[in-house]
Amino acid sequence: MDQVFITDLVARGIIGVNDRERAQPQDILINIVLFTSTQKAGQSDDVLDSVDYSIVAKKVRAHAETVRRLTVEALAADLAQLCLEEPGVEKVRVRVEKPGAVRFSRSVGVEIERAKDHPG
Repeated sequence: MDQVFITDLVARGIIGVNDRERAQPQDILINIVLFTSTQKAGQSDDVLDSVDYSIVAKKVRAHAETVRRLTVEALAADLAQLCLEEPGVEKVRVRVEKPGAVRFSRSVGVEIERAKDHPG
């Protein structure tokens, strides 16, 4: 299976459980790997035959900036589902991080994989 990826997409949204985290948007770092076949697009050289990573990135960023989740786990699950709704995407790996959320750590977060035939 081929992979289309989006690396280090930054969104600003409300995520977290304490009052400080709920008071104002914070950076959310998102990495996505979309498992799909790129064979047809490789032969045709036509973006319509591939997963449009620009569209996926816009949907993911918009969702992350508006959903106001409590946990990175819930946000990652949301984003995985959005990606699996894209035509041609059979499986997805989503990594959601909160930079600076834990003292002395660059980032904390989760990474999940979901597939159309095994959603959870």
